[in-house]
Amino acid sequence: MINVTCAVIRNDEDEILVVQRGEATDHPFKWEFPGGKMAPAETEEECILREVKEELSMEIVIYGRLPEVDHDYGHKQIRLIPFICDTLDEMPFLTEHLSYRWVEEKDLLTLDFSGADVIVAESYLERINSERINEVQNHPPPPGIMTDDADLQSIVNNMMSMKEAEWVATSAIENPAIFIKLYEYSCSADKKLAFRASWTLTKVCGRFPELIYPYLSQIVEKLGEINNESTLRSFLRILSLSDLDRINSRQHGRLTDFCFKTLNSGFSAIAVKAYSMEILYRLSLIYPELANELSTSIRILLEDGSAGITARGRMVLRKMAEIPIKPKSSQL
Repeated sequence: MINVTCAVIRNDEDEILVVQRGEATDHPFKWEFPGGKMAPAETEEECILREVKEELSMEIVIYGRLPEVDHDYGHKQIRLIPFICDTLDEMPFLTEHLSYRWVEEKDLLTLDFSGADVIVAESYLERINSERINEVQNHPPPPGIMTDDADLQSIVNNMMSMKEAEWVATSAIENPAIFIKLYEYSCSADKKLAFRASWTLTKVCGRFPELIYPYLSQIVEKLGEINNESTLRSFLRILSLSDLDRINSRQHGRLTDFCFKTLNSGFSAIAVKAYSMEILYRLSLIYPELANELSTSIRILLEDGSAGITARGRMVLRKMAEIPIKPKSSQL
């Protein structure tokens, strides 16, 4: 019996990530949930986090687990250990699979899954439907807990779902002290704390972007110093959603240089490139002289980019062609 973990990964829209196996595999062209075999002395949780990172270059947060599935494929027997996970990453970077899709829950069972994955899909839908039927309204923890630094760090470090992130985000919207702490944690040397805090900040800024305005210049200043890819991705996402006119022109130049360097690098993660592309597009609306350089960089990227970055690049090129660019007198 081979122990294998898999992840039912959900995004902000409650869509689920599925990946397609290649032709030269045990189950050619079948769809499945990402995951893989457990390594010696590895826990199940460590395995799924590692496999998703290796196969997809994605960060996930484990929400819970589903019942194990023992399945006999004839040539091998596996015990599939499924986890329910959440993510803010939009585009996996495929290293082993042929393709990927984000699918709505209602369409999950229409896919041509491998045998064990069918059972996981059914189990997930049963679990989610049961939770929704029995769900009661959740309230945030008492204000005294949320304002204590050690307790707040513990809450952020141990968040297990989008719902809990929404919980903390709502508290940050209502309490500026919590918002400031989340920003401070995002810059922490503790990579796990920094990732989860910055992940939560993106949810706050998605609902109330004005809260981050006083920190935009600081974020731009820190971009080149961040060695935590997860935090960098979150900060770039925040910038891509923000009014860049809130940043002074000197910072515009710094941001432009950083994003072009990231976009043209062969080592940048897919999501980092995607957000950099969006930021440069928005800067090109302010500084039209950037448009040609951005178009050239995107077209070079399209030549050998992954499916996800290619789709994003074409979308940005369409937007650049369709939306009028208004000149601005200030210069980079």
